[in-house]
Amino acid sequence: MAIESLLVSSFSKPSPLALTSASAAAGVAEVSSVLNSVKCSGCVAQISLGRCYSVSFKQQSVYSHLRSIHRRSTPSLSCGRSHLLVAFSGRTLDSGSDSYNPKSSWDSLKSVIDAFYRFSRPHTVIGTALSIISVSLLAVKRLSDFSPAFYTGVLEAVIAALFMNIYIVGLNQLCDIEIDKVNKPYLPLASGEYSVGTGYFIVASFAILSFWLGYVVGSWPLFWALFISFVLGTAYSINLPMLRWKRFALVAAMCILAVRAVIVQIAFFLHVQGVFVTDNFTNFVWRSSVNESVTHTLHLTENGKRAFDARFGCFQMHVYGRPAIFSKPVIFATAFMSFFSVVIALFKDIPDIEGDRIFGIRSFSVRLGQKRVFWICISLLEMAYAVAILAGATSTLPWSRLITVLGHATLGTLLWSRAKSVDLSSKAAITSFYMFIWKLFYAEYLLIPLVR
Repeated sequence: MAIESLLVSSFSKPSPLALTSASAAAGVAEVSSVLNSVKCSGCVAQISLGRCYSVSFKQQSVYSHLRSIHRRSTPSLSCGRSHLLVAFSGRTLDSGSDSYNPKSSWDSLKSVIDAFYRFSRPHTVIGTALSIISVSLLAVKRLSDFSPAFYTGVLEAVIAALFMNIYIVGLNQLCDIEIDKVNKPYLPLASGEYSVGTGYFIVASFAILSFWLGYVVGSWPLFWALFISFVLGTAYSINLPMLRWKRFALVAAMCILAVRAVIVQIAFFLHVQGVFVTDNFTNFVWRSSVNESVTHTLHLTENGKRAFDARFGCFQMHVYGRPAIFSKPVIFATAFMSFFSVVIALFKDIPDIEGDRIFGIRSFSVRLGQKRVFWICISLLEMAYAVAILAGATSTLPWSRLITVLGHATLGTLLWSRAKSVDLSSKAAITSFYMFIWKLFYAEYLLIPLVR
């Protein structure tokens, strides 16, 4: 019993917590040493006492007892090679590499969403969606026009245009990776979150989806709006001979004006309202919002055909199917947004002057200086607001006159007040003001449907 008591008292039971590499090795060495001492002590006891059967029995019982302690106290040794590695790495047993961690998965998903959010340039996405909805509302004449056909037609246009918008801003980032490392290092391609291959996959996918949707919808105004935006957006950014028009300040401004001011206002209005197309004089083609085609034959005399063509033409109708008449609100929206588009085209280069100068982009900010371009932009916008106030004052509807006059006066006042406090030596302040201009852009599209 002396040997057993000595052995048991000298061997403490390890903690059930996971072992570190040092404690696990020490435990194994201690157990092996004690087991060897037991064997040797057992042999001495047999010789000295002459009771082989008694001491051997005790030896076996103590040996078994120690083995059971050894198994209970070193779980990392009894659970296979992978668990032994976990124990020696200093990690707990329940934190293996194959364990599921919901928080980690959620963080990864949020990172993916955040990267795509920055890649899509959300301020342009919001501007595109608002502009299409606003211009589509100009085709509404009565409450009954808010029909399922209207909502379907607007939704088709918004989704297709947003796909094309992501293609355009994505291609611009692909062509400006080195510039964006200086001007916008937070963008996914510039920061390395996206590889170049990932960027090309995204822009190609969204371009294909945009054209596919424009085709299946069956609206020619929508399809041509997408096609022209694609051509101008590609020519603006891509670095090929005679292209990359963003290098030339005036051409770059005209590209943005054409898309934001002309195509958006005219094409998407015609998408909802109706459009004249060239067709056989005797065929009147109508397309509903669900892309069904019905052809009606008009039995006209030759004089009747000429009169019909001179008066109406033969026209395709997608949502409302009304003759394509450009009303005062449509003309106002096109003129006002021409000013606004020029301002955005000029102002977007003010915070980017450092990278543009390094990489040879001859923007107006590089050529004329930040301060001069800044105040040119403010002056153009204030002129636009003054014209908008005069246009609103001529409205025959009191509610329209009140809203448009007060609305544009308020926006013009906010613009002037904010402009005077901008620190032109601070890139952060200029960038913040640029985003403020986009907010004014959004506000204008809230007012445009109320111009009557």
